[in-house]
Amino acid sequence: MIGTVLCYLLLPAARLLRALRDAFFTCRKNVLLAKSPTTQVGGISSVPSRRSVPEEQEALLQQQLEVEAGGLYSSESPLVVAKVSDTVPSDWLEGSELLMTSLSNLNVASEVTWCSDQQDDELHTLISLGPKEHAAVTLAKLPEEESVAMMGIAAWPAVRTQTDHQISGCTPSALEREDEDTAVLDWSLVHDTEIVPVEATAWPFYDTGQFQPFPAERPYHEILWRDWEDLSTRFAVPELGSENGPLFEFRVMSYNILAQDLVEQSRDLYLHCQPDILDWSYRLPNLLQEIQHWDPDVLCLQEVQENHYWEQLEPTFRMMGFVCLYKRRTGKKTDGCAVCYKHSRFQLISANPVEYFRPGLDILNRDNVGLVLLLQPLLPEDVGQKATSPLCVANTHVLYNPRRGDIKLAQMALLLAEVDKVVKTVERGYCPVILCGDLNAVPDSPLYKFIRNGLLSYHGMPAWKVSGQEDFSQQLHQRKLQTPLWHSCLGITDNCQYVTLCQPKKSDRRKYSRDFLLQFRFCDAACERPAHLILQKGVTDVKPDRPAHWPKHLTMVNDPDPELFFPRFPGVIRHGLNLTSAYSHFLPQRGRPEVTTMPMGLGATVDYIFYSAEPIENGNKEGRRLYRDGALKLLGRLSLLSEDVLWLANGLPNPFCSSDHLCLLASFGLEISSA
Repeated sequence: MIGTVLCYLLLPAARLLRALRDAFFTCRKNVLLAKSPTTQVGGISSVPSRRSVPEEQEALLQQQLEVEAGGLYSSESPLVVAKVSDTVPSDWLEGSELLMTSLSNLNVASEVTWCSDQQDDELHTLISLGPKEHAAVTLAKLPEEESVAMMGIAAWPAVRTQTDHQISGCTPSALEREDEDTAVLDWSLVHDTEIVPVEATAWPFYDTGQFQPFPAERPYHEILWRDWEDLSTRFAVPELGSENGPLFEFRVMSYNILAQDLVEQSRDLYLHCQPDILDWSYRLPNLLQEIQHWDPDVLCLQEVQENHYWEQLEPTFRMMGFVCLYKRRTGKKTDGCAVCYKHSRFQLISANPVEYFRPGLDILNRDNVGLVLLLQPLLPEDVGQKATSPLCVANTHVLYNPRRGDIKLAQMALLLAEVDKVVKTVERGYCPVILCGDLNAVPDSPLYKFIRNGLLSYHGMPAWKVSGQEDFSQQLHQRKLQTPLWHSCLGITDNCQYVTLCQPKKSDRRKYSRDFLLQFRFCDAACERPAHLILQKGVTDVKPDRPAHWPKHLTMVNDPDPELFFPRFPGVIRHGLNLTSAYSHFLPQRGRPEVTTMPMGLGATVDYIFYSAEPIENGNKEGRRLYRDGALKLLGRLSLLSEDVLWLANGLPNPFCSSDHLCLLASFGLEISSA
């Protein structure tokens, strides 16, 4: 009788003690894993590659078992197993917090599952074994692993948690899928039933370790969902000073579609991708369906491979109602830029390709190009006797090299000079500008500020700082920008205008040739000391000696073609196009910056759509010029994504997005005036 009573009293106590010991053991194991050496790269920790994850786990587990040898193995009773939640916590807990969390999970009655008789016998056997035998059995039954990468913290090697049905031998219940949204994007080739694979490929980041995306079990279209931001309601605000007149509405898309030749040349950048999704035969339909889904009226493409353009893209775009113009990069490069427009919405006035390569100039020795179009909007017949101003559309892909910001500035100055030339051909004198492209510069970098603010003081600036892509401040020898940034033989002023199209403030000022000026070297006026000149011995008391062969009476020879004189501004460049970005570069609802590309797993914004706006008088906020919409109004835009969202989809490219850049899409309205 006494034995029965003791059995009923001590058995639950032993089970509770065993559960507490297992919870503490789990806590210690996670703490040991947390304290294992990791490599810190760009704010993200990675597991060192010297040792495989299974070996490290086994070593840590073996060490913990040896430390706890001689503990509670021989005196404990069958185990009470708690169901472990499948969701990963937002932060890894350590010490007492993790222990209290584990204990709190044990107190949830609905989460506790008792073992079957067979498993109860197995647990009794484990209890009767010694520490070493117990460790051997534990390591032999160690479950398979999965890598979990948390946003902003280390990529942790974690043991897959066992659910209640795995422990008790019960058959797992079928997982219910959430009802899919009926408004999913129909341009994806990925079936709605396809989900992100759990066993994702690791991100290579040079030789500092392996990064792995978070194992999500959500469809790609849900992860990469992009909302349309309607901005047309801004014009109902009286303070903006805008009249609610008729508008010619159109959409502009800028998209770097990733040339296939560049994929083949840089396979090491895309090791995180499955090989199949990098094939052009897979990417082309995805890209075309994405463009067709968003239905832009003007399409600016970068990294367009020449043979793909002529054989596949141009014929397909022509069938979609586009007229296309293409400019291949100079030299031996096989890709370039393209601008396409709907012939039902616009009529071409002029097209001007821009080549940035100039022989003999070190600052313009790269093969990048641009394309500038002047388009006339076509109004519907029911509008009547009304008209709109022409629209200038520019597209470019600026040099990538983060160390050569001087080249980036010179290329942008050439493009802005070409845009200025095209705008000046408009008879009315006003022509709104839309500038699209991959500028390889981050927001608020000096290059970005130059485009947006129209002014940049560059003298002495480190060249790497111009684009802000990478930080080379620790390097001893840094290239710095000197004055002037480009030679006058380029024919471009510091105001980013062609010299031949400029009118100086004083029309009587000329720039004369050297030979013309040398004839005045020994004239009578040059050989006489001015009376008001301060006398300095050896300096101003000596007059030049006229050579014997020099004629006493100079015959004036006029300069046949004196050039107009344009002063150079030391260390400063300007432009007067008044451009602002269609995007804010920040996601307020997520509290994170926008991302347009993700090289090597690190998100950045390098793609832009700039458009003409009106600067606000005295509207400078911390060196940032303020604008308001003028005749060209921003009506809406397709929202971008943040870096953590792209991590969930295994970065870029992925089965849903077939480029390493996201497309930019903005809707504009151009005021219609009386003819």
